[in-house]
Amino acid sequence: MNCDTCAERRKQAEPVAYIAFESIKATMERTIKRLWIVVLVLILLLAGTNAAWIYYESQWETVETWQDVTQTAEGDGSVRFVGGDYYGIAEGADAHEKPLS
Repeated sequence: MNCDTCAERRKQAEPVAYIAFESIKATMERTIKRLWIVVLVLILLLAGTNAAWIYYESQWETVETWQDVTQTAEGDGSVRFVGGDYYGIAEGADAHEKPLS
């Protein structure tokens, strides 16, 4: 690198006035302060929505009901349990049928 190109580069990059620098610096400080406020508000809103979902989900209760049902059918009649989901094994003539879901 020779000194002629260094001198040309120094001529191209002119210094910025101090007042302009201070003005831009003050503007950026205000912008950064506003961004921090936005970040904190978003974190609080995220925590609030998570708390609301936890509260909502805690309102419900899971209840399991077990029933033993005995049914009979004459001949080739179908045996079905009405009033819930049918899970289990049929014994007798309907043993080959698939349970209803």
